[in-house]
Amino acid sequence: MNFFVHIFILIFGLQCQHKQETNVNNSILLTEKAPSVLTGATQMHRYLPLLAHKRTALVVNQTSTIGTSHIVDTLLSHNIDIGAIFAPEHGFRGKADAGEHVADSRDARTGIPVFSLYGKKKKPAPEDLTGIDVVIFDIQDVGVRFYTYISTLHYIMEACAEQHIPLIVLDRPNPNAYYTDGEVLDPAFRSFVGMHPVPVVYGMTIGEYAQMINGEGWLNNKIKADLTVIPCSNYTHKTFYELPVRPSPNLPDMRSVLLYPSICFFEGTTLSLGRGTDKPFQYIGHPALKSNFVFTPKPNEGAKEPPLNDKLCHGQDLSNIPLDQIMIEKQLNLNYLIDFYRQMKQVNQKYWLDNHFIDKLAGSNQLRLQIEQGKSAQEIRASWQAGLTQFHKIRSKYLIYRD
Repeated sequence: MNFFVHIFILIFGLQCQHKQETNVNNSILLTEKAPSVLTGATQMHRYLPLLAHKRTALVVNQTSTIGTSHIVDTLLSHNIDIGAIFAPEHGFRGKADAGEHVADSRDARTGIPVFSLYGKKKKPAPEDLTGIDVVIFDIQDVGVRFYTYISTLHYIMEACAEQHIPLIVLDRPNPNAYYTDGEVLDPAFRSFVGMHPVPVVYGMTIGEYAQMINGEGWLNNKIKADLTVIPCSNYTHKTFYELPVRPSPNLPDMRSVLLYPSICFFEGTTLSLGRGTDKPFQYIGHPALKSNFVFTPKPNEGAKEPPLNDKLCHGQDLSNIPLDQIMIEKQLNLNYLIDFYRQMKQVNQKYWLDNHFIDKLAGSNQLRLQIEQGKSAQEIRASWQAGLTQFHKIRSKYLIYRD
């Protein structure tokens, strides 16, 4: 009798364990929760010795924090000599609109010169780096090809390599690192919103990505930066990491960050994607459509002149989708883009912008043409697979963290 009871308990326990594992795999987190993740910036013992007695430049923005302190303030408190700050899109304090040119300035708090890399130039000039001994790059990325911080990284690496200045990348988790997806960029469509032959979602931290830029010879004349990556601790690509600071003005929360890879395609259309509301990248709509859900874009911080400003838009509200539901798919959702194309066609309205900016976002003209041809999401996705397979081989050479 005891033998059979023992067997029953064993079988029941295994079933419970299997059920528990299934529930975990379908929970938010297909991912691992690790509240003790340490960013590269927080591990100062790893890089402070590299800055001793050296004049340092920082490539930073509002996300460059160590606890509640900005890294600039923290390094100054450790008597690090900071000679220059370089700021990416949205500026040093992260207040500028998407695409808004930002001028050079001085930080009002410290007096340190701030050189904009999203104004007259995208790459530091040699004179900007005069007297600089080492450069630190510490910016929160979201892991999407058209998010321009990786383009800024490229030009920083190139400038450092040309001036023979070491570069230290302080790594941070990528909230979209748990999958890879999208068309690999065709070099003929190279731009600042897509510089490298990678898919839309590349599943790497910015430190891993820097190693790939170097290793694949993507810098001018295949030069290589003297690169050091300070990795995160207690982190894998499946770790759910909630960003402590919004990475840009129109990504205010984790839902917008997770939807961004799919919804940003609407930047290439005549529709609003919610800029000028409190739910950017969570509202989609147009005045010519009809639906029960409506919103009106208005100027706000980060969207001084939003598309369809002050126009009543009818469309779709994605702001209540559970994070689990977004993450469980582990792929781009093309249905939004396809469905709205059909709706706009039905009301005889122009869908794509005349400049075909959608092609730069997608990485070629194929996505636009496939949608116009009536291809399904499954058919479009099938056309990406050969490129993704090749990219995975390249990506695997530069990973610091396990998938």
